[in-house]
Amino acid sequence: MRLITQIRTHSATLTFATALGCFSPVALAGAQAEGALSASVRAVLHRAVSDQAAPKLAFASQQEAQFWLAEMSGRLKKKMPNEEDRREFLSTVHYEAVRAGLDPHLVLSLIEVESAFNKYAVSRVGARGYMQVMPFWVKAIGTRDHNLFHLRVNLRYGCTIMRHYLDLEKGNLYRALGRYNGSLGQAEYPNLVKAAWHRNWTAPVLTRSKEKQLPTS
Repeated sequence: MRLITQIRTHSATLTFATALGCFSPVALAGAQAEGALSASVRAVLHRAVSDQAAPKLAFASQQEAQFWLAEMSGRLKKKMPNEEDRREFLSTVHYEAVRAGLDPHLVLSLIEVESAFNKYAVSRVGARGYMQVMPFWVKAIGTRDHNLFHLRVNLRYGCTIMRHYLDLEKGNLYRALGRYNGSLGQAEYPNLVKAAWHRNWTAPVLTRSKEKQLPTS
């Protein structure tokens, strides 16, 4: 199984859920279901969560990276007031998403719905952090020192798990999101993620006029 492949976001048809306001007022955290993993899958997932290369933005140019970070930071300001925290968070989201073959904007949408950007969120069933990762994953594919409240660890696990579910569902985003939330076959969660994506996290477009406003150094 290839863990890192390009996401096919149009392989599933998702109904757009009408939503008002800028962000979801409450999170809809679910629970990934604990299931048996083959030795080969376990090994792939273990390697995926263990690599600790330094996070970096993957863009064609430094200007594009600066533009994306500035645009996304502005959208996130109400949920995360500290600019330094926002930049670290967004840089890590982008790195971990691209590393796992996911669209960073999908990951931001998933985080909005799962935890409402609460780093220390804990669901009723024990899912933890930004991406509401279930603790059994640490035992299954990680090591004891992996703290799911740590920014990078949580995003690494969440993106790895989402990639695993996409591969399991052969690119079907609707079903993969259902698995991630523990609500496979139900429309509510995939629709909420899709709505958040279209409402708040569409990819920004760097126009020529905006490019001229960016610092050259």
